[in-house]
Amino acid sequence: MSKNAVFNSSILLNVLGLGFQWGSWFIFQVRLIHGKTELVTSSWRPVPLTWHFSTKASLFPLLNEKGTHMNRKLSLNYLQLSASGVNSYRDDGSRRRNYRDDGSRRRNSRRHGRNGSFDSIVGMSEQPLSKNDKNMIRRSQVPQVVDTLWQLKAKDMLPAIWFILIGGCDAAVQYVEDLKGLIKGVAARLHNNFQVPQVVDTLWQLKAKDMLPAIWFIFNRRGCDAAVQYVEDCSLLDECEMSEVELALKKFRLLYPDAVRETAVKGLIKGVAAHHAGCLPLWKSFVEELFQRGLVKVVFATETLAAGINMPARTAVISSLSKRTSTGRIQLSPNELLQMAGRAGRRGIDERGHVVIVQTPYEGAEESCKLLFSGFEPLVSQFTASYGMVLNLLGGAKVTRHPNELDETNTLQARRTLEEARKLVEQSFGNYLGSNVMLAAKEELAKIQKEIEALTYEISDEAIDRKSRKLLTEVAYKEIADLQEELRAEKCVRTELRRWMELKRFSALKPLLKDFENGHLPFICLQYKDSEGVENFVPAVYLAEVESLDGSKLKNMVSVDDSFALSSVGTSDTHQDVEPAYYVALGSDNSWYLFTEKWIKTVYRSGFPNVALTQGEALPREIMRTLLDKEETQWEKLADSELGGLWCIEGSLETWSWSLSVPVLSSLSESDEVLHMSQEYIESVERYREQRNKVARLKKKIARTEGFREYKKILDTAKFTEEKIKRLKARSNHLINRMEQIEPSGWKEFLQISKVIHETRALDINTHVIFPLGETAAAIRGENELWLAMVLRNKILLELKPAQLAAVCASLVSEGIKVRAWKNNNYIYESSSTVLNVISLLEEQRNSFVQLQEKHEVEIACCLDGQFSGMVEAWASGLSWRELMMDCAMDEGDLARLLRRTIDLLAQIPKLPDIDTLLQKNATTASDVMDRPPISELTG
Repeated sequence: MSKNAVFNSSILLNVLGLGFQWGSWFIFQVRLIHGKTELVTSSWRPVPLTWHFSTKASLFPLLNEKGTHMNRKLSLNYLQLSASGVNSYRDDGSRRRNYRDDGSRRRNSRRHGRNGSFDSIVGMSEQPLSKNDKNMIRRSQVPQVVDTLWQLKAKDMLPAIWFILIGGCDAAVQYVEDLKGLIKGVAARLHNNFQVPQVVDTLWQLKAKDMLPAIWFIFNRRGCDAAVQYVEDCSLLDECEMSEVELALKKFRLLYPDAVRETAVKGLIKGVAAHHAGCLPLWKSFVEELFQRGLVKVVFATETLAAGINMPARTAVISSLSKRTSTGRIQLSPNELLQMAGRAGRRGIDERGHVVIVQTPYEGAEESCKLLFSGFEPLVSQFTASYGMVLNLLGGAKVTRHPNELDETNTLQARRTLEEARKLVEQSFGNYLGSNVMLAAKEELAKIQKEIEALTYEISDEAIDRKSRKLLTEVAYKEIADLQEELRAEKCVRTELRRWMELKRFSALKPLLKDFENGHLPFICLQYKDSEGVENFVPAVYLAEVESLDGSKLKNMVSVDDSFALSSVGTSDTHQDVEPAYYVALGSDNSWYLFTEKWIKTVYRSGFPNVALTQGEALPREIMRTLLDKEETQWEKLADSELGGLWCIEGSLETWSWSLSVPVLSSLSESDEVLHMSQEYIESVERYREQRNKVARLKKKIARTEGFREYKKILDTAKFTEEKIKRLKARSNHLINRMEQIEPSGWKEFLQISKVIHETRALDINTHVIFPLGETAAAIRGENELWLAMVLRNKILLELKPAQLAAVCASLVSEGIKVRAWKNNNYIYESSSTVLNVISLLEEQRNSFVQLQEKHEVEIACCLDGQFSGMVEAWASGLSWRELMMDCAMDEGDLARLLRRTIDLLAQIPKLPDIDTLLQKNATTASDVMDRPPISELTG
């Protein structure tokens, strides 16, 4: 290996498939300094991974023996057949051959995908399954966490880390109580992406197969804590190990009495623990230490544990392939999945690492393989310009001069010119990607666009007509051409009759739905075809027309967003128009549906009585409206038409019990339907059917013509070309999205920020003279350095006491901190009136600054949130940690993080240039008071 060779064996980069991208950029930078340098990459993994899939029945291999396709036993069709007692596969997962009654064999054709991808999975399905069928099969296979854990232990796959996605740790605590009799709570927990019952089955599977210790990923905090308390009666430690844990806990309690997480102690002694951002860093470090010593067998953790902490395990369990975010539910990316999987397998201890994906009501093995085989996402640069960067690169001579500075200091030339700054910015990783990947992507995109144009011309009427004249005789061509012209005319009539039929249907539906606005909530059936052409029927309970939901988020969204725009429906031979409208209903699958009359198959007489269950309680209609308004506004379009689209969004924990009360369609009889159509509608249906039959007869007549065989070849070629154009357009859209991700924007952002700095008189970008505001901002570390400097230089802060100053500083750094009220923990200390008044005055200054940022298209957060300032003020005033956390609506980890951020900002103030000495003194006092246990001992 040459002197300047670089060997990149980073497991993290290679697991994510990102090593080559990052390494190439690094080599590019090294070459600029040291000359010729080569990159050596390695994809070798010291501990190979084995993928498993946990269902209620057992722990199966996710892939076949070669690792190229999904295990056939996990296909939805096989699971459906197994449930009905039919086994079409052998024990090893291979397909059985079917025999006809006459003894002849019938081979089942298989479609093999390229590169061992997901394509081969599709071939397993004998017939397409509807959304309801798939959900029913998946729900029947959802395991319980304890069973999965026992599977791991039995297969010697412990220790393990169990990942739980952010948002549901405390829910499990409640679930334990629910098991003791609160059935309503059980229903609510089961819907929240993480299903606590699945812990039971999966845990037993892991333990039985000796696959512990494990890291169990659950994507919410409440789910993590819930899982711990749900399995805390299942001891994974022997008596000796339990004694060691108790001894370690006693030592920890003596050192850090306020850092002990009392609700987690029982589970910890049994060998299970939670690890997430809601825990104090001291407690997380303690859990990590016990895990590394083998005294914690299962850690239930959020995905943040997947990076940055040395905590390997034998097994990684992934509880779901999707997670909730502020914009709704999203699927994990391939990179996120592999990052979590990379935690499995301890070098020098395990021969193999194990990854277990758990069946949920929403995702199964097919979705797992699709994600696993989908390939890596491109590495995207996170480089962004900041106020501090611009000021430090361009700042030159100062307006002010201190007595101890030399005269020359006041006349310093600019540190860098704009051109020099640009060269530095363009050496970033983002620009490196842009200059290579972007160039190749643009060339490919141009090539695709050119091919689409050529293919589009090939399927035009002119091109088809030219080919027909060339291949057919003159008589055959004229016969087909005349019949095709007649067919086009008849199709236009059919379209008009269908529109007329829909108009009459709308006329019958509108008054019917209007009558239900103030009565009971009727059951309805929605009907649509999904992207695969499968017909879906969804039973639901009707709520209201969106237009009647005054003040709701949904009504505002529909009225503002052009995606939901509707136009009137009419026909060419009548002046009668009907305006479609949007309605909303809750489906039996716990999804909200937004739809027009187009998607209503029928309406039933039965439904939910709009009567309060108990005196003083709100009516069901009002309760459902409130629940709907709590949902996010990220709606997914299921189907579309000129008469309006069909949209859906997943419901919440609170709506789950309502959805359970919606009956299945088989229990609703036709006699219960109330959608009685008018005589005009019935006649319009008959006319439409007659016209449809006429079109069908005309097609058959064309098929019997002399030259149809040759003409059909032309049409088949055109149809194939249309499919090719669709694939090319999909590829084009993928390229455009990728180019938007990696397009370098560093220099553009740099110039935009410099304009804001110039207008605020922090720096003159022409002369490079830096003003006092710029000096302060250049020395600050923070999200928005200029905004922080503007606040800290404001004279109103001089009137504040140390604790009040800490409270105001907390309002500047509280971004991302949330209220997490649960049960009786719903209290937050309020700020003093002085602090509230100061924050109110700063709000006016912030609004002006935000407008200036928007003017120059600068998107840097400008935080000022005083809802947690009272907690910081109480801590800075000397309140104890136990008093502060009593009935607190904040997680310990969140409050500790906020206090640490505040201390960090206060500690910077005495070191900043051109800051009043009184403010510096108060900041030092506040920082010293706040930096006490357990905050002073935070290590993570």
